[in-house]
Amino acid sequence: MRRGTIPGSTGAVRRVRVLGDPVLAARCAEVTEFGAGLEGLVEDMFASMYAAGGVGLAANQIGIPLRVFVYDCPDDEDRRHLGHLVNPRPVHTGGVSVTGTEGCLSLPGVEAGTRRYDEAVVEGFDLRGEPVAVTGTGFFARCLQHECDHLEGTVFTDRLHGPRRARALWAARRAPWGAGLR
Repeated sequence: MRRGTIPGSTGAVRRVRVLGDPVLAARCAEVTEFGAGLEGLVEDMFASMYAAGGVGLAANQIGIPLRVFVYDCPDDEDRRHLGHLVNPRPVHTGGVSVTGTEGCLSLPGVEAGTRRYDEAVVEGFDLRGEPVAVTGTGFFARCLQHECDHLEGTVFTDRLHGPRRARALWAARRAPWGAGLR
């Protein structure tokens, strides 16, 4: 998901993978080791997300096929939600189904109306392996669903149908980074 530039983190900025990279289409593996390596990955993910102007980033978007995502995302009341989830799993999506503009750091410049629920609860773990649950509404619920999709090998264009999907994929192929897409 995209947003304006936010001052960032102390981690290293890594290249964000774009549509067509096989790592984006594969289900990510569970994290089994908690410690300094995972902490470094999360710091790099925040730095990469901020550098790209995003509000969320999954580990596979920087080429690491692990079930981790970070977020710094507002909800519809402009409350900031900042954090990370390790081995997340959606436990509830509901409320109203809303079609809203969605973009992705892995499809720079491409946006499309995408249907998502306006409520989401995701459970997972923090960096120490402690259980956490994150509840989101509105735009933040959209972000949580979007990042969980990435960990399953799904990008938002996979949720589009008909002319909306065709327009988004056409825009991706026309983008400077999308020359190799079919």
